[in-house]
Amino acid sequence: MKKLSLFALLCFINFTALATGPENIAATADEVRPVLNGQSLPDVTLYDLDDKPVKLQALLKQQPTVLIFYRGGWCPYCNAQLAGLKDIESKVMDLGYQIVAISPDSPARLKEQAVDSDFKVKLLSDKDFSVSSALGIGFFLPDDVANRYRNKMGIEFVALDGTSKVALPVPAVYIADQQGLVHFNYVNPNFRVRISPELLYQAAKTLDLQQQ
Repeated sequence: MKKLSLFALLCFINFTALATGPENIAATADEVRPVLNGQSLPDVTLYDLDDKPVKLQALLKQQPTVLIFYRGGWCPYCNAQLAGLKDIESKVMDLGYQIVAISPDSPARLKEQAVDSDFKVKLLSDKDFSVSSALGIGFFLPDDVANRYRNKMGIEFVALDGTSKVALPVPAVYIADQQGLVHFNYVNPNFRVRISPELLYQAAKTLDLQQQ
């Protein structure tokens, strides 16, 4: 396996606080404990644009995968990140990867996003937040922030416990092989900071998982 030492600084692995709350959801973004390089992604269920279940491990077995977790189509930073993928998606796919973008948005909302774009990226829904929590990248929003998002932006959140308590994923990128083993991760609690498209492409190119 090739070593990705050039990108070691990008792997945010120094999260020391334990995740709290139900289903491994952290109290704050700074306290998430994500799956890291050398660990395996869990076999959890996502949903396609028609609300049909998609098992993550079955998806990964098809080919090496770039997984992008974003907060939702309402987030301007996420939209900018996804728009930037258009510059590299063909090059990454030519390396033998599939690109999958995952958010808590409902399948219906994802379908609206797909209609408004010409992405080659596959959009999947984590509508019950099971994937984000299983990967350790979910965190609870402060109530005042959640209410502000609801009232001013009309955002629909995943109902976690039948109350107003809501959560979001920390923006994250994973590159995994067909066995579900993570070879690269970028997880940043600061939602305003995202990995650049070119750096993501270089990471995928350096790993060259299709040849392993």
